Amino acid sequence: MSQINSTNSQHPTSDVHIASSEPLQVVPARYPLRLLGAIFSVFILLAIIQSVATNPRWEWGVFRQWFFDPYILSGLGKTLLLTLLGTLFGIIFGTALALARLSQSYLLNSLAWGYIWLFRSLPLLLVLIILYNFSYLYENLSLGIPFTPWVFYTHSTVDVLNQFSVAVLGLSLVQSAYTAEIIRGGILGVDAGQHEAAAALGLPAYRRTFRIIIPQALRAILPTGFNEIIGLAKGTSIVYVLSMPELFYTVQVIYNRTQQVIPLLMVAAVWYLVITTVLSVLQYYVERYFSRGAVR
Repeated sequence: MSQINSTNSQHPTSDVHIASSEPLQVVPARYPLRLLGAIFSVFILLAIIQSVATNPRWEWGVFRQWFFDPYILSGLGKTLLLTLLGTLFGIIFGTALALARLSQSYLLNSLAWGYIWLFRSLPLLLVLIILYNFSYLYENLSLGIPFTPWVFYTHSTVDVLNQFSVAVLGLSLVQSAYTAEIIRGGILGVDAGQHEAAAALGLPAYRRTFRIIIPQALRAILPTGFNEIIGLAKGTSIVYVLSMPELFYTVQVIYNRTQQVIPLLMVAAVWYLVITTVLSVLQYYVERYFSRGAVR
């Protein structure tokens, strides 16, 4: 009986072996809606390219004429300089504000919160116009001890707050408020154990912050931070209200004279695209540098 049972028990195993030896037929998955969407997208893209390339009203000859014009390049240089200075001062002031917001001092925390609340509430255009007319409120800017006659420095407001300084100051004040919240969020995103481990090393507070905490927070800060820088590069166009010859204002002056509106607007659009593309490439490499060891 044991031999008969063992023989019978071998039959299912042999059947499975025979079935598994048969070649499997692999059927690729089909996604008809995905294919239809791709075809439709290519159709729309070709239609746009044909429209832009064949419509003479785009005046691409005029676009080529003005794209590298010295006046345009001068305005581009002003835009890049405003972006650089706004970013630099925004990061410096924003870092100080973020650390003040995280401070145990109630006074520092409250002052930083009030600053961020104020400049995130006011439109950049309004801030620029108020600063440009600041001399109406104060004829002179003075540095001294409040409520005493001691004054160490005084200067005419009109001479200090010219077009360029108002543009840099306005962009920096508004940008630092947003940057502060980005940096604060990155610092709060660092694991609490890292703060405890840094404190256990016996390092001073400023070294713990700048050598251990902030480098780890940069991975969370950089994507949103670069978005703010790109937004700042485009936001510099709003200083045209100060009649400052940055890129957009320069383009406006030229097309008001030549009446070639569309091609000159395209000159500004393409230069803004170039700036954004360069910043996006820079963002990729900076993020990859600070992600080494965390992303393989």
